[in-house]
Amino acid sequence: MNTIPHLINGERHISEHTQDVFNPATGEVCAQLAMADVNTVSQAVAAAKAAFPAWRDTPPARRARVMFRYLQLLEERADDICRLIAEEHGKTLEDARGELQRGMENVEYACGVPGLLKGEYTRNVGPDIDAWSDFQPLGVVAGITPFNFPAMVPLWMFPMAIACGNCFVLKPSEKDPSSSLLIAGLLEEAGLPKGVINVVQGGRDAVNALLEHKDVKAISFVGSTPVAEHIYAKGTANGKRVQALGGAKNHAVLLPDADLDNAVNALMGAAYGSCGERCMAISVAVCVGDAVADALTEKLSHKIKALNIGPGTERGHDMGPVISKEHLDKITGYIEDGIQAGAELAVDGRGVTVAGHENGYFIGGCLFDRVTPEMRIYREEIFGPVLCVVRVNSLEEAIALVNAHEYGNGTCLFTRDGEAARLFGDQIEVGMVGINVPLPVPVAYHSFGGWKRSLFGDLAAYGPDAVRFYTRRKTITQKWPERASHQASDFTFPSL
Repeated sequence: MNTIPHLINGERHISEHTQDVFNPATGEVCAQLAMADVNTVSQAVAAAKAAFPAWRDTPPARRARVMFRYLQLLEERADDICRLIAEEHGKTLEDARGELQRGMENVEYACGVPGLLKGEYTRNVGPDIDAWSDFQPLGVVAGITPFNFPAMVPLWMFPMAIACGNCFVLKPSEKDPSSSLLIAGLLEEAGLPKGVINVVQGGRDAVNALLEHKDVKAISFVGSTPVAEHIYAKGTANGKRVQALGGAKNHAVLLPDADLDNAVNALMGAAYGSCGERCMAISVAVCVGDAVADALTEKLSHKIKALNIGPGTERGHDMGPVISKEHLDKITGYIEDGIQAGAELAVDGRGVTVAGHENGYFIGGCLFDRVTPEMRIYREEIFGPVLCVVRVNSLEEAIALVNAHEYGNGTCLFTRDGEAARLFGDQIEVGMVGINVPLPVPVAYHSFGGWKRSLFGDLAAYGPDAVRFYTRRKTITQKWPERASHQASDFTFPSL
C-alpha cells in the first residue's frame, strides 16, 4: 500500500509511525500516512532556514518567474490533483476543479510580487535627509491547513509567502494529504530551490512542534475555532506572528421582494455543495415573513430530495460523501439534537445508501424549519449538508440576529431593494458580505477574513493582507552631509 511521505529539502521521507488514510466513498483504507514527530519538524525547519538567505536575496522578478512556471504546471496536472482530492476528500471532481481554480488565482496574484513589494520613498524629509521603507521577508513561516480544501487553502498561503522571499513548511490535513503534497512538489519542478518548500505530514504533535519551534516566525491556520484559538494563543505566546481563521455560521437573509427562484438555486449550491463542508457554506436561511419561509421551504424540499448523491470520482453527482465516519456521526447527532429541540425536519437526509458503496460516509441534504436561536443546531457549526430556516418579521430583526451570533465569517442578502442592501452592508457585523451572492468569497486580489470568533489576528488571508503578513516593514533614514560641514551635537529630540 502506498505510504504518503514528508517532503524535506527536496527529498521524500517516510517516518516510522504511520496512520491510515481512508477513501470516504468506500470506507476503505487507501493509503498510509507518515506521521511527523518533533525531530521530523525540526529537520524541515532546518532545511527551510538553510535555504532562506539565498532565496531572500533572489530578485523578486526571478521569484515571480518560478510562480509563472508553477501556474502552468498546476494547469497541466489539474486532472491528477482533482482526482486525489475526490478520492481522499470525497467532493465531486467538478467541485475539486473549482477549488483548484480558485487556488490558482492566488498563484496568479503572487506572479505580480515585484510590484507588490515596492516600498515607499521620500526625498528631503529633512535637510539633506532621505527616507524610504521596504518590505522584507520574515524567514521560515508555516501553514496548517484543513481537510475541506486540501489544494485551495495551501495555495492561499505558500505561493505568496515564497514569492515574498520566505521559506515555507506546510502541515496539511492528515485526512486528505496527497493533493497538498503534489501541489507542493510541483514547485520544485517549476525551479524552486531545495528547502524553500517543505511538507510535514501528521497531527497534533507536528502542529505543536511548529508552534514551539523558535525558528518559525509566522504561522497561518485555517480550521475550527477551538483549534484556531489554541494556535493563536500558543503561537503569539511564543513570539510568532499568527493569523488563525476559525469557524462560521453563515446566514442568508431573504426579503419578501427577493427573486425566490434564483435564491433557491443559489442556496442549493451554497448549503449543499461539497456536503456543506465549507467555512463559507450557508447554514442558516433567515426569512423575513412567514410567506417567504413557507415558499422557500417548499421549493427547497423538492430540490433537496432530487439531489444526486454518489462517489465524487464519478462525474455527474451533486454531492459525494463526508470526510469520515466520525464526522458523519457528528452530523447525524446534530440532526437528532435538532429534532429533540423542537425544530421541524422538513427533509431528512439520513440513511442514504449508494449502490456499490454501502460502507461510504454518505448523507443526503437535510432541511430544518422553525429553528430558533437557542437551539444547538443554530448556535454551532455543523459543517455538513444541513440548512436551518429561521423566521423573523423585519430586516432590522434579521440584522440583529446575525450580529448577535459569535461567528462573523460570511453572510448574504437576497433582495431587489438597493436601500435595504445598503443598510445591510453598512450594519452587518460580518467580514464578507454578499448581495444576491450566496458565497461571497473574495477574489485573489482582495483578502479573505471574517470577524469576531471567525478570525484571530489582525491580517486576513491572501490578497494584499498576505503581502503584509509575510513581510515586515523596514524604514531607513539616511543623510550624506557635505564633507566640509561640521555640525555641533544636538541634545534635543530631532524635528524639522
